[in-house]
Amino acid sequence: MGLGYTIDTPIKVARFGISSVVSIIEDDLVERMREFHCKRAGLVYVPIPISDLDHRALRVTAYLNVLHLLVQRQLEVLQGEAFDPGSDIVKYFEMLPDGAASKASFAVMMNLPAGAEKMRLQQELRRAIRIGAIDVNIMSKIDRTNYTKEGEPLPAEYADAMAAFRGFANSVLCSSVVLSAGYNPRLYAYISQFDDFLPDAKGELRKKVVLKVSDLRSALIQGKILAKRGVWVSEFRIESGLNCGGHAFATDGVLLGPILQEFREKRKEVTLELFELCNRSLAEDGKHLLADATEIRITVQGGIGTFEEDRFLRTYYGMDGTGWGSPFLLVPEATNVDGHTLQQLATAKPEDYYMSWSSPLGIPFHNFRLSTSEAQRKARIAKDRPGGPCYKEFLSTDTEFTEVPICTASRQYQDLKIKQLKAKGLTESAYLKAYAAITEKDCLCEGLGASVLLKDGMTPAHKLEAVAICPGPNTAYFSKVVPLGTMLDHIYGRTSLLNTNQRPHMFINEIKLYVQYLGREIDEMKEVMSVKQQRYFEKFKSNLLHGIRYYEELLPVLQQAFQGKLEHIKADLDHYTQVVQGIAVPQVVVA
Repeated sequence: MGLGYTIDTPIKVARFGISSVVSIIEDDLVERMREFHCKRAGLVYVPIPISDLDHRALRVTAYLNVLHLLVQRQLEVLQGEAFDPGSDIVKYFEMLPDGAASKASFAVMMNLPAGAEKMRLQQELRRAIRIGAIDVNIMSKIDRTNYTKEGEPLPAEYADAMAAFRGFANSVLCSSVVLSAGYNPRLYAYISQFDDFLPDAKGELRKKVVLKVSDLRSALIQGKILAKRGVWVSEFRIESGLNCGGHAFATDGVLLGPILQEFREKRKEVTLELFELCNRSLAEDGKHLLADATEIRITVQGGIGTFEEDRFLRTYYGMDGTGWGSPFLLVPEATNVDGHTLQQLATAKPEDYYMSWSSPLGIPFHNFRLSTSEAQRKARIAKDRPGGPCYKEFLSTDTEFTEVPICTASRQYQDLKIKQLKAKGLTESAYLKAYAAITEKDCLCEGLGASVLLKDGMTPAHKLEAVAICPGPNTAYFSKVVPLGTMLDHIYGRTSLLNTNQRPHMFINEIKLYVQYLGREIDEMKEVMSVKQQRYFEKFKSNLLHGIRYYEELLPVLQQAFQGKLEHIKADLDHYTQVVQGIAVPQVVVA
């Protein structure tokens, strides 16, 4: 969702039992939001200055503690409300899925006349209320080494991801940290230093680890690394490689269906293997062991758009939960999208959502053509001043021109890189292509945090008000700005919010995205392709065809789950079989 879009979502939705994830890597934004919410709630705000050596961790801890306090206050108010139409306590039960036991009890209670039985049921319902989790996210790769004023590198524990993790670990929250973007050795080694992530005397965990993974192999490898340190992975969160928002971590053409199938078939043996390894490691260190009933949740996210798709993932593949992200950008009660950007999303066309190379991390990034950040990037190029000032430096990883890493979206880097490019004497077409690749990089540190500040009436630092936003491709099929309850009605199948754009099944849409990705990658590399790259593309193509055949064999099951839509799915599979077969991988001739 980006840095700011869900940074205070728990305050908006947790009291209704909805869990959300807060990005905690950007400590300046975290600190500004703490100040904002403290002042709004009448809490004492004591600034944590950047001059404090451990300011990142301290800011994160302080902010998360404020979120916890405010949500607990909301819970107390909600539980004390009368069951009057329009009250939050009524909204809580009305928004539950229709099969929930509490919703059935609520319906019975509301139809009873005033009296002792009605009062008894009301008290039971109040006790049944459960708030949503305040989970946090850390992109493991954003772990820049920080420096003293004198230019000396600080110890590893002051690096960005390490400090953010420590901030969560020291907070009062009993929730989960979601680690994404791959394996970070020093961060993974750091987790076991905090007792909250190790079993207590009852074998239970106060804080939990959730790993975003692309496939079972990745889950098992990372799970073993942590288990050997006595750290249990409580959840593997499978994310579609391309059919998701933000950074896109493409697989080698392996599609979501086959990935889920492997988890379905092997989850028990994986759970047992990790459980035994983790408990053996804990025993060797003299620590408490995990409770025997400990399980690993398996969840999935990325491109889910209908109740039927959500239900199929839960019933056929046995997923313990699903994640809905980008559609909530159109729910002002849940996320932080400024008015201008919200209007742009509501009127956007499918082609306005695209995969770019704008991230300084060098990872494909889902972008929005109508964003003010994209307009600012183009305006700077037109003025012959590409790139921007780099104040926060979270994505500073390049050392081609400097000893201390700088960001490839910065004006400093792009100026140096373009000067280097001009000295190469390239043809005009080659120069323009390389120039476009350099200047496509955009500032995400400022852009992904600007929207919440603008929405809440604050001025972004250095008046950098351009908004970057990273909705997933699925957003193209949603156009209505709606209340929270209406979006939940869509998710639970009580209404439909899909617009008039022809939306393929989520599995088909992912195939389309992978076909486009493969075509673009081959086109980029065709003139300089190596034998290794040729083999990679051939494997990618083979995996795509294997995935399509898997869906073809699954058609009888899909027929039962998606009645009336089978013809479209079958036609799409036939179409993409031909398209993939027709993709030509250039052959490298070795002399």
